[in-house]
Order: sequence, then C-alpha cells, then structure tokens
Amino acid sequence: MSAGSVARIISVALVMAWMLSGLMDTGHAAADPCADVDVVVARATDEPPGTGFVGQAFVNALRPKVSPRSLDVYAVNYPASGDLVGSASVGADDALAHVQSTVANCPNTRIVLVGYSRGATVTDLTTERLTPEAADHVAAIAIFGNPQSARIKNDAGGHLPTINPLYRSRTIDLCFPDDPICSEGTNDAAHVQYVQSGMTDQAATFVAQRL
Repeated sequence: MSAGSVARIISVALVMAWMLSGLMDTGHAAADPCADVDVVVARATDEPPGTGFVGQAFVNALRPKVSPRSLDVYAVNYPASGDLVGSASVGADDALAHVQSTVANCPNTRIVLVGYSRGATVTDLTTERLTPEAADHVAAIAIFGNPQSARIKNDAGGHLPTINPLYRSRTIDLCFPDDPICSEGTNDAAHVQYVQSGMTDQAATFVAQRL
C-alpha cells in the first residue's frame, strides 16, 4: 500500500482518536500497585500517545465485563510513525519490559495484550520476545487490523511478525472485511471500522472469558 493510502486511513483514525481523547488512558490508572487485570495497549500509526481510539474502546468494553475486579491500563510508549518494523521493535521492547516488570512484581495479575494496526505488529513482536515463563501470566491477546496484506509486507521488506504459536489459542485476531491492511481488500475506510462494527466489544467478551 502506498504511503498516501496509509496516511488517508490514519487521518480518519486520528479524527476519531481526538474525538475520544477525553476518555483515553495514558498509562497506569489504578491506585493498587497490583491490579487484577493489566491491559497493555499499542496504538496505531500517528495516533497521539495513549491507548488510541480502538484500544480505548476495547478497554471501555472490557471494564464492566471484569467488574468488580480491578483493571489497570498501560499504553505502550513508542514512536507510532516512520518505519513500520523499526518503530514496532521499539514498542515491543517497551511492552516486554512492562510485562516482565508486572510478572516480577505482581505475579497474580492477569495480563492482556492489545494492538491495533501498527500496534498489532507491536503485539505480534512482543509475543515473539516473551519468555516461556511469561506465558502463564498472559491471559489473552486482542489484535485488530493486523498488518499482513501482501502490499504491507512488501513495503516492510517481505516479512512481518505474527503471533507466537504459543499464544494463538488465547488470541482473537480481527480483520474487518475488505480492510487492505490485514487482508487483500481495497476499501481504505474498512480499516477504521473496528469500533463501529462492534468488534472491540466482541474482543472484550473473548478476553473476559479468559480472565
């Protein structure tokens, strides 16, 4: 996909992101240092720091499904712009450090990994780098619009990470029909339909059942 096409997709997403900016979590929110559930969210390309509009919609849908358990949110700190693989690698390093810290300091906390668009690549790469010991602590994974189309792979040099097989049974991987980022579709607008379509709520139900 051309840089112009991706930019058009993300510009729509950014408008939605700013509309929801008042609801966004930008990091840890729980007073208790060890929440029952810790959601690690990687945002999409060019979204402002935080959870992003898809990630925040997912968190909003998940909270009531896990209540009265406490839920903490960590927004992955990475440059969601520029080189897809390079920036995703930075994000995966940050997510991995957070997961490892959570496992070490809060061993009873159930961890959920979430990523949308470029953030899904961050999540994929994070699962490739997690130690086997972390597997028991990662309860579920939700990814949306995972960049896997032939055009995106070509732009990325022919290869993009995928979910580690160890985690696939606890992963929901959602691709809206005709989304040109995660499929061979041609509808740019499809890439920003994950909230309106109800897929964030679908993913939250999947995750809640595994916590």
